[in-house]
Amino acid sequence: MIGEFKSILDLVKAFPTEQDCIEHLEKLRWNGNVVSPFDETSKVYKCSGNRYKCKNTGKYFNVKVGTIFEDTKIPLIKWFMALYIFSSHKKGISSHQLAKDIDVTQKTAWFLLHRLRYAFDHPAFKQALENTVEIDETYIGGEEKNKHESKKTQGTQGRSVKTKKPVLGMRQRGGVLIAKVVSDTKQATIEPVIEASIKCNTTVMTDEWQAYNRLNQKFNHERVNHGAKQFVNGMAHTNGVENFWSHLKRGIDGIYHWVSVGHLQSYVDEFSYRFNTRNYTTSQRFNVALENMTGRLTYKELTA
Repeated sequence: MIGEFKSILDLVKAFPTEQDCIEHLEKLRWNGNVVSPFDETSKVYKCSGNRYKCKNTGKYFNVKVGTIFEDTKIPLIKWFMALYIFSSHKKGISSHQLAKDIDVTQKTAWFLLHRLRYAFDHPAFKQALENTVEIDETYIGGEEKNKHESKKTQGTQGRSVKTKKPVLGMRQRGGVLIAKVVSDTKQATIEPVIEASIKCNTTVMTDEWQAYNRLNQKFNHERVNHGAKQFVNGMAHTNGVENFWSHLKRGIDGIYHWVSVGHLQSYVDEFSYRFNTRNYTTSQRFNVALENMTGRLTYKELTA
């Protein structure tokens, strides 16, 4: 494992060649025990040129097969630089800016960033939440008051989803956050998401929204009444998850300006990853993302 690096210069020094990048990926993915992506039970033979052969299928592979790097023509050091920049910028980075920073086209940078967001959806941050969990929802989309009169849509204030998309957030105090894009904030929609994400008998904190009314059947439910300007009720509050909403919206509004509904979850995953690794060192954050490189995201899938 490489040592700590605190700058892009340190990163380039740590991985001066393509071979150094390959060896680092091999260590993170296999740690000396190479596994065939075609048959995990198969014996594997090492071949020349960083290739391996799966005995059972007769197929050849390298460390990039079956990962976000498969079939890439971009040098791995550029991928590593992109990951460093992307993960360390608190508000994210646009594809236009990244294209300039690593000398690729804007289209390539856009696709590259979406592959990195795919890796940011890390299983380490998907474990069922417990102890004390704050639950809240927010809406992503332009506010009507900021639009020209001719472009305003009537009846879209409050919890309307005509022009906005809701996101449900669950943050374990002293732990991680899980955020999911949902179709609406009705009880039938968000209750199953909450039950799948939080262990039974956990203490959950919410506001007064009626969709949370039945949570006391499976959880120890405490509430605050935001409508009555009550933001703290003893230990009950949702300030922690609301802190994430500020982080998410500043990034979307300030860097990306607008995101499509189809890609919104990947942007939520991006900011969730940064939030969940906010106390990590730069190299820890970098390596945790690389550990989740398994799985392909093709351009066709991304643009379907």
